[in-house]
Amino acid sequence: MFGAYNVLLVLFSPFILALLLAKKRCRPGLRQRLGWLPQGRAAEWGDGRTIWLHAVSMGEATAAVPLVQQLKARYPDFRIVVSTVTETGRETVLRRLSGQAQHLYFPLDYPWAVRSVLDAVRPRLIIIVETELWPNFLREAAARGIPVILANGRLATDSFAGYLRLRFFFRRVLTAFTLCSMQTDRDVERIIQLGVAPERVVRTGNLKYDQAAALTQAAPGRISKGALGVAESEELFVAGSTHPGEEEAALDCYRRLLDVASSLVLVLAPRHIERTDAVCATARLRGFDVFRRTRLSSSSGPRVIVLDTRGELASLYREATLVFVGGSLVDVGGHSPLEPAAWGKAVVFGPHMDHFAEAAELFIRQGAGVQVGNADEMAEAMTVLLKDRAKLEARGKAASQLVQENQGAVARTVALIARVVG
Repeated sequence: MFGAYNVLLVLFSPFILALLLAKKRCRPGLRQRLGWLPQGRAAEWGDGRTIWLHAVSMGEATAAVPLVQQLKARYPDFRIVVSTVTETGRETVLRRLSGQAQHLYFPLDYPWAVRSVLDAVRPRLIIIVETELWPNFLREAAARGIPVILANGRLATDSFAGYLRLRFFFRRVLTAFTLCSMQTDRDVERIIQLGVAPERVVRTGNLKYDQAAALTQAAPGRISKGALGVAESEELFVAGSTHPGEEEAALDCYRRLLDVASSLVLVLAPRHIERTDAVCATARLRGFDVFRRTRLSSSSGPRVIVLDTRGELASLYREATLVFVGGSLVDVGGHSPLEPAAWGKAVVFGPHMDHFAEAAELFIRQGAGVQVGNADEMAEAMTVLLKDRAKLEARGKAASQLVQENQGAVARTVALIARVVG
């Protein structure tokens, strides 16, 4: 099966490379991803005292920040290298972990690229954040006797169904993991179904609860209403990490909410900021005054601000009166409701929350959030919250409490890693 997999990799190489070149956020670091590291860096890393943590993009890298910080505190003599696939992931590492970790682009899963990078880095331990199952990389790490830990592991329904269809193959791939630290009971059951021995699987919870709580204590990157040209008397409706189709829903919702709260300002934060021009155009077509975060001018009254910067959304939730978390009205799997919750904000999200299924259930059960099916339901739910401020405040308090009660995944994960590193 590995032979067949590698034949397919070679056959699809032109398509893979074209896809990477077509995506602006994936173009940087392509040379590194093909196995060519700068000579100076390769010489520096190859001393066998490196912990390599892989986090695909910005979301995973952000979630891993408290874990990296605790690992650095526990193992100060070890070098920590954090790899990502995207440029946004790299920016997160450089911004949030400066002086604590170094960055590397993760190699494409070609055997020669994997061997070249492992030869250079020579890690004492590899930690994969969430669930990145690259067969050649894991197989080569196992062949070299390098322990591999899956941290904050999760298996979304679609991914799990795909792995299950190829269980006979992925069962062999998963033997590379020394330990699997999973987010939820559902994730534990699923990875065992894929063939991992139960004694190598532990439920440690979700690192993102710790990361969200840590954000409320961190000063860097915080943004105020004043920085957006929004008066203290005005209120913010923040639609975060939105995808095509969700901006339209948020805009339609906003128009209806203005009948209840005329001083409300909408902030749209598209998940991918390269869509900023399209999002601005969509808002203008609906008759709104639109301003980019990076091109603000003096204004008042109903308007839309498009957040075209990275790293500011999490702290902007602090200033919000209403919050919608994107990737949930469209079938993307949902983005994290934990960051606004950590600031004590009631969270509204759509029906597609598979990536945060357990968290979404907790939010609904504990009255910390509201799940809606479409733009009309979003407007109805938010109208209720605007009219009943006591209910809005109660939901926000429940959200904050939920985040506090579910912390501890970082400490549990570090304890597992210590069993391997010593």
